[in-house]
Amino acid sequence: MTAHNTYIWQKTNLHSLNWQDSALSQLLAEVNMLRGKLFGRLSMFGFKEQTEEMLSVLTNEIIHSSEIEGERLNRDSVRSSVARQLGLAHEGLPKPDHYTEGVVQVMLNATQHYAQQLDSDRLFAWHPALFPTGYSGIYKITVAHWRQGDEPMQVVSGALGHEKVHYEAPPSNQVAPMMEDYFEWIASNQQAIDPLVKAAIAHLWFVTIHPFDDGNGRICRTLTEVLLSRADATSKRYYSLSSEILNHRNQYYTQLEHAQRGDADITEWIVWFLNTLKQALTKALQKTDNTIRKVKFWDIHHDTKLNERQKKVLNMLFEGFEDKLNSSKWYKINHCSQDTATRDLNDLVEKQILRRSEEGGRSTNYELIPF
Repeated sequence: MTAHNTYIWQKTNLHSLNWQDSALSQLLAEVNMLRGKLFGRLSMFGFKEQTEEMLSVLTNEIIHSSEIEGERLNRDSVRSSVARQLGLAHEGLPKPDHYTEGVVQVMLNATQHYAQQLDSDRLFAWHPALFPTGYSGIYKITVAHWRQGDEPMQVVSGALGHEKVHYEAPPSNQVAPMMEDYFEWIASNQQAIDPLVKAAIAHLWFVTIHPFDDGNGRICRTLTEVLLSRADATSKRYYSLSSEILNHRNQYYTQLEHAQRGDADITEWIVWFLNTLKQALTKALQKTDNTIRKVKFWDIHHDTKLNERQKKVLNMLFEGFEDKLNSSKWYKINHCSQDTATRDLNDLVEKQILRRSEEGGRSTNYELIPF
């Protein structure tokens, strides 16, 4: 049995949550400055570069939201599905499976139709895409409806017989009225809440209600994308919050648990959410720097004769390739022979595109020559 007043939903309600504006004002100013800078920079990009940025971000958001829950999706399949559903070129990418298509469809419904009303029908349409068989693992679950039954909904960790209960959600008979209240709160403009703060609160309260048998985390992050798209007033997604949450997954769960066991003051959670958003925006800006360098590079080397293997790896260098580049990496990326990899690299050195790194080691590493 749940101890009395252990969790936030037992102590307060959505409308009574509060926070310290003084603790948020500077952080909000920094986040909004980064948002303005990012969208301003992207407005100077051509259609091709803007589309590529959005395709990359949506792919990452979908993959990393699933990975937070321990589920790994195939990157090429997700990218193929996003491109196809947005009507973009997807030649050379694999045909995605039915499950991937469904997961992508949910995210695109959220972001491309962000102004559409959020209600139970919309979430009930999303939910089956995550559980098309009606099962979560070997367990049959309620799909396309709020959870039911008398069993407590608990978030637990640990081996069988040594479980630790991190959180217990409201009883299932409270879910429907709490969700109706939740949707009304999201739709209401009566309170002058900053849209980013509203996204942070909505995120916390959804996982607090925990309305589904399973999939609450992924649905919550999808819903958060709706609210961020509304805040940005655009369906174009150029930064991925889930990617940054994944980088700090343990912190994410710790912050949620702390807030759910706390009182009505949720300042600490909102600060964490905004800081994570700030990091996501900072990385998105760094990525646009790489895109600018990539465009400049290909302007310089427009007429340079390069084979497809060379073009592929050179593009990867501008897209976050973090490993050291050597002949072994080259032939693994291009599925070619070691001799071919060596010839390709030597050719790029002769054309003064790459240079041999000064770092020592068993194999020769290569890096782009500054331009």
